[in-house]
Amino acid sequence: MAVYLKELLLGLYLLIHHDYYLERLMALGLGVPVLLFAGVFAILLVALWLTAYIRWAPVRYLFALLFFASTLFFDVYTQVTTEYLKYSTFVSLIYSGGFIDEALYQYRASILICALGALPLLFGIALAPRRRVPLPGYVLVAAPLCSLLLLTGILFVRGGEGARGLPAMYTPLAYLNLFVYESASSTVGPRETVSLPRHGQAVGSDIVLIIDESVSGNYLDINADNGVRTNLKQSPPGATIYNYGYAASIANCSADTNITLRYGGTRSDYLRINSTMPSIWQYARTAGLRTVYIDAQRTGGRLQNLMNKSERKEIDEFVQFDDTPVRDRDMAAAQKLIELLGNDTAELVYINKVGAHFPVHDKYPDDFMIYRPVLPRGQYADISDTGERDGFGGQVEDWGRYRNAYKNTLLWNVGEFFARVFAQARLDNAILIYTSDHGQDLHERGNPGLDTHCGGDPVVEEGLVPLVVIQGNGLPGLDWQRELAGNKDRSSHYNIFPTLLQLMGYDLTALQAIYGKPLSLHTEDEFTFNTRFNARLGEKANWKYIDLKEVVTPTLQGMWPVEPGSTAASGSR
Repeated sequence: MAVYLKELLLGLYLLIHHDYYLERLMALGLGVPVLLFAGVFAILLVALWLTAYIRWAPVRYLFALLFFASTLFFDVYTQVTTEYLKYSTFVSLIYSGGFIDEALYQYRASILICALGALPLLFGIALAPRRRVPLPGYVLVAAPLCSLLLLTGILFVRGGEGARGLPAMYTPLAYLNLFVYESASSTVGPRETVSLPRHGQAVGSDIVLIIDESVSGNYLDINADNGVRTNLKQSPPGATIYNYGYAASIANCSADTNITLRYGGTRSDYLRINSTMPSIWQYARTAGLRTVYIDAQRTGGRLQNLMNKSERKEIDEFVQFDDTPVRDRDMAAAQKLIELLGNDTAELVYINKVGAHFPVHDKYPDDFMIYRPVLPRGQYADISDTGERDGFGGQVEDWGRYRNAYKNTLLWNVGEFFARVFAQARLDNAILIYTSDHGQDLHERGNPGLDTHCGGDPVVEEGLVPLVVIQGNGLPGLDWQRELAGNKDRSSHYNIFPTLLQLMGYDLTALQAIYGKPLSLHTEDEFTFNTRFNARLGEKANWKYIDLKEVVTPTLQGMWPVEPGSTAASGSR
């Protein structure tokens, strides 16, 4: 038996994944396509077997680890999302690498299960072969390399498609080859300088863009009868709130949305504009504004959302909260914003909040636990970007607890955030725009899976975000009220960048020709979000229309009464 241990382990690995292969065969049916598929499958399978017989141990160990990591990545994604890993999704996941530590904690149970299923592959390749294959050593080493190049070539000519149903350990590695090739061969051109004409003097007021994280528009009281309290329903002293209702996000992944909000990409031209046009920081500086970036999500100077060192140099003040627990970082961001609004310096302030990104176990204090029962909490409150999600299996009861913890998080990171800003900040000389990077799939319909966003086949709620403008009374800003009724529930993230430029005094006709319509005009927005933002190798972006009739709004189920006079009931601390 020990003589055939390698073969038995490799066979066991294939047996564990047999459903994946048979499903593809059944979908192909009879004919030429299934013959081509079988031929490629056989080549990759033979190459895998030859890899296991490489005689030089270090090389064999290297391939064992690469294939193990690749199949683990593929299997975890498939189990968590119940979807096939597409190339465009693979690229989005790479760009979202800043959240890798969160994902490791969020899905560690799935990672463990998938790792156990991939161990036969790891040991099947790594164990020393008991027999010799009558082939030169270089042929054995070349077999997996050539097979990987073959699959990479197939994917290249087919726009990233063609790996479905093939041995899974090759797929992420082939995607990685494509990504490296694209990155190395990208020649989109140099970054341009500001050329749009302006009118008037330097901007004399503060302009603030607040980007929440994973806050779905259908869970807030400004849009839904049973939504969580935001403190945005009534205008605070000294300012007026204009609620644009539901808005369509740029995409259902953070990095895709944020880079487009910072560079102004449009639906028809986002790749070029994001790569070559000036940033919002450059436009602000040209308009006489000091630039401030508040990143409540990262620490230690780490950059995220595709920000690079060159862009970082355009920011006058870069703020992170290294010594603040995750739970309190949005409150620290609120305090910093209060200070900035009162410093008598005209500034552009861009904020990435902690918001309600998974895990949501410990992102709120105990006295904001209004919705119950909730996910287990208390073990990771002081650890950055982590949280306990013990026993979460994606069942109906699990998602009920998740939604309650999510609502409590919104009550704290949205409701309390604005309660503090409104109570303490000087708002008379500021214009604030509030939205979120994307919405959430909280599985209200009972659909399977463990993910909340970034999936390749999202529900409409993943692209549904709030859009609110807060303007100081008496400030000579835009006439928000004129088009509010027509633009409510009909606008999107794509209207924000041109709005910011108009607030900075740039010529409306000139900016509209490049970046589209601001909120001061009838937006006529398509109300879609991009589910294939990283369209590559001839692929086209995939736009999903948000039909508001399909949107599921939360109910009061799971809410415990709030004791009169409590902190959470009053909405301020």
